[in-house]
Amino acid sequence: MEFGWTPEQKALRQKVAAFLDAHLPEDWESIASQSPGSPAVTEFSKQFCPKLAEAGLLASHWPEEFGGAGASAWDHFIVGEMLWEAGEPRGPQYYNVNWIGPAIMQYGTAEQQEQHLGRMLKGDVIWCQGFSEPSAGSDLAALRTRAEREGESYVVNGQKIWTSYARLAEFCFLLARTGAGKKEISVFLIPMDRKGITVRPIDSVVGDGDLHEVFLDDVEVLESERLGQEGLGWEVVRYALNFERVGIPRYALALRTLNRTVAELQGSASFGEGAQIAAASAHSACEAARILVYEAVGQRMKSSPDTGVASIARLSVVRAENQVADFVLDWTPQLFVGDEQPMVATHHKRAISAGIAGGAAEIQLNLIARNVLGLGA
Repeated sequence: MEFGWTPEQKALRQKVAAFLDAHLPEDWESIASQSPGSPAVTEFSKQFCPKLAEAGLLASHWPEEFGGAGASAWDHFIVGEMLWEAGEPRGPQYYNVNWIGPAIMQYGTAEQQEQHLGRMLKGDVIWCQGFSEPSAGSDLAALRTRAEREGESYVVNGQKIWTSYARLAEFCFLLARTGAGKKEISVFLIPMDRKGITVRPIDSVVGDGDLHEVFLDDVEVLESERLGQEGLGWEVVRYALNFERVGIPRYALALRTLNRTVAELQGSASFGEGAQIAAASAHSACEAARILVYEAVGQRMKSSPDTGVASIARLSVVRAENQVADFVLDWTPQLFVGDEQPMVATHHKRAISAGIAGGAAEIQLNLIARNVLGLGA
């Protein structure tokens, strides 16, 4: 693997850095500390993302036929890495450009593409994903929400849980069972204001707006709102999740948090051998996660067969996040108090959910065992 950036990629990093300097307000870190799904961050994203789009930085990696610039996956990843390091000012809209949009490009009808992709490109629409259920967390094949066909439409009944951004979302990328087989599920693109949908926030340490219950009671869904063929939603989900698992470069904010913490410790009696070894270990974990994620992106660029590296990278990112969070708690707990370093607490809250979002870490271990080590085959 080539570990250096090309001159063009270095120029892109400079462009993104200049854009962030120009468009992030002085109190941005205080806003970002409220979590990506909070009303404050969501509202900010609706102001920030159109500017990002105007600068050609929101979805440049999308094909030209869908309104993008046909830039490489590396260009998109560089932008995402720098935005996540800054606290992710796209808020919940990273969903759109990272994996919901590409899924609609791949499987959507011309009408669905026309309806949804334009608004994603403008940066003014919020989506949520209706995946997990009380009895089907990372095991999506166990979901119970059903879509019963009635003529040219479906009637959906069920419940979703841990649904990020649901209270403020306009649309939901919804999974529902449409057959008797374990994997006979379908994907639907439904408006969240549809009659029969009830959203209830779940209070948590992660932050306001991130977690919700969603109840679907006799919700009418049109056939034209189904994404892909009936009963083949598993293929759509696997395609989308392959983008999501390495689509959030969490290690970038972890490394920034670690550097800030070490800067606080340097020159003090607390930064002895034990703290230095712990800091070096956490730094190594972040770098290992970064390189593994780059390998996954490189494979995607080459359209290489799935080797399981995305799952390995996902697990490494989770471990790096947790290691940095543990370091901060062990050596600088005072940074969680007061408003001097709001992004330190922000990283800790996001690290809590790192092992669950995008597929639980335990599920990634199962995938690695089966697909990489050949165990249980």
